[in-house]
Amino acid sequence: MGQILSQPFVAWVLIALGALLIVAIAWFANWYRRRRSRKALRTAVTAVASEHLVDISVPDGMGGGYHVDFLLLSAHGFLIIDVRQVQGNIFGSDQMAEWTVMDGPRRFTFVNPQSGLYDRIAAVKAIAGEVPIEGRVVFTREGRFPKGLPKWTLMLDALGTEFPPLDADAGNGMLAHYRDAWERLRAAVRPSNLAHMR
Repeated sequence: MGQILSQPFVAWVLIALGALLIVAIAWFANWYRRRRSRKALRTAVTAVASEHLVDISVPDGMGGGYHVDFLLLSAHGFLIIDVRQVQGNIFGSDQMAEWTVMDGPRRFTFVNPQSGLYDRIAAVKAIAGEVPIEGRVVFTREGRFPKGLPKWTLMLDALGTEFPPLDADAGNGMLAHYRDAWERLRAAVRPSNLAHMR
């Protein structure tokens, strides 16, 4: 009798362990895919810079701070990158308070990211001083702008085209010119609580 009861029990235990193993493998595969995707994104963004800071909080002058996904030191000056991973068709313009995303049956809106970019540029400028500072909202390949890109927005693939590396001599001279301001920024920023690019 005990042998009859133990066989189904063992079978159920094996089934449960098999299901648990399948769930663990699926979780690990998903985690690994997201990790590789973040690493590829980080590599693509930082390729235009000689140095970079990721997921930082820049002081706002009032005791708070602005989250910055990427702050890049390049031969062109400083570049603030706000990364948006949005899937679907994106409809937005400089004047719209909210931008709309349509992805098949799914539709949602998000706040126009340009005003937040202006705030981040101002905060960096307050610390860095008279250094060229630009900012871009960069969208990954999953998003599309069928009506055209608004001001200060870029697709990830165009980042290197808009901010190409300078030749070595000119680039090194400009980097040396920006070094003091970059070190001031490094000393002033802190890790952000909103970190999602690491």
